Amino acid sequence: MISKRQFVQGTLLATLLPLKFQLLAEEGSMQSSVQSSLQSSLQSAMQSRIAEIISEYAAQGIHRTGTDVDNQSADWLMRRIEMLDVAATDTAFEFERLQPITTELSLAGSAIAGVPLYDCRYTDANGIAGSIGELGSHADIGVIMALPFDSAPNVRRLHAARKEGRHKAIVVVTDSRLPEEGVALLNAEDFTSPFGPPVLQVANKHWADIQAAMKSGTQASFVLHCEYVKATARNVEAKIEGSNPELAPIVVMTPRSGWWVNASERGGGIACFLEIMRAVKSSLPKRDVIFTANTGHELGHTGLDLFLHDNPTLIKDAHIWMHLGANFAAKLGAQVRLQYSDDKAVASLDPWLKQNGLAPAAVTPIGQRPLGEARNVYDGQGRFVSILGGNGLFHHPADRWPDAVDLEVTGKWVNAFTQLAVAAAGNTNL
Repeated sequence: MISKRQFVQGTLLATLLPLKFQLLAEEGSMQSSVQSSLQSSLQSAMQSRIAEIISEYAAQGIHRTGTDVDNQSADWLMRRIEMLDVAATDTAFEFERLQPITTELSLAGSAIAGVPLYDCRYTDANGIAGSIGELGSHADIGVIMALPFDSAPNVRRLHAARKEGRHKAIVVVTDSRLPEEGVALLNAEDFTSPFGPPVLQVANKHWADIQAAMKSGTQASFVLHCEYVKATARNVEAKIEGSNPELAPIVVMTPRSGWWVNASERGGGIACFLEIMRAVKSSLPKRDVIFTANTGHELGHTGLDLFLHDNPTLIKDAHIWMHLGANFAAKLGAQVRLQYSDDKAVASLDPWLKQNGLAPAAVTPIGQRPLGEARNVYDGQGRFVSILGGNGLFHHPADRWPDAVDLEVTGKWVNAFTQLAVAAAGNTNL
């Protein structure tokens, strides 16, 4: 038979146990809420820094290699690095920069101004005159509409026509899927070895007039008068030393030059570059982490080529290269693509993708030559993780802050790559 004392104790226990569990649950809920609030606050702070960096970079102007803006931007980036208490250095190189003088197509007295291709040959001040027709025809001046990236079918046709030399000159009209005002420019992969006839790139707002001229048989005049001027361009570099110099270093690289303002094309990579630097600096890494922000992207990766020339064993010596490429910050048609050297590189990034709720639109097959600067590492048989993407405003002057940038998604990608860098720098097994 149960005693009165046992009954009271049992009643109290039955009353207090649920209360204890409730308090524990509330404590756990509060901790979870605090952690969630802290995480949200950190993410918000990161987004604010990303926004500040992209807006400052985009406000500087047109970032073509070796221009005043390009060199002022290098100074700005060095100041930004030093604000993180990291020593910044630069490596300058001399080259001959293309300076357009007169670059236009004239149809029935109406002049259409454009931008030269930067790896073709040029006319004198008088230019040429002749018939105008579709690329591949017998016209003196061939015309084609194309998207501004090398793998586009019409760009391949253009490249073949340049090699053939059938036309005295070529006009490339920006594809109609891009805004009509402004020219979406092609990269100059052969800047150091120009070839083929003069090529003028024009906005698609002129397409109807050019088509009418081709149909009517109107004679056209074409001037692509340019000169080369001596210029200086600079890579910006930094290094955070790890506690164990015996370990292979990590290299974080991003291009910092381009055709226009490049808010979403280049801004995301530069912001990520600085966020990684900030996080690695405070994490007390075991590995050295080397940072390089290279000019010359649009001119066949000339800046990266110099960096690799100065560091000839680094491609293979590095534990891994992190390539922060183009367009992953884009709001319009980003289509983020990831590229990896091997399965271990895939596994190193995967947990951070999951934690940030990210999935790429595409993954370049392992063993296939990647896009962007990652190709230089691939060619040298190095290890890499690379991010880049598509962009509905690719190489177009409408790629401006803030309209062209998806800040929320950019923040997630930056966070994932920052987490990867910190983990790889502090863990000898990754």
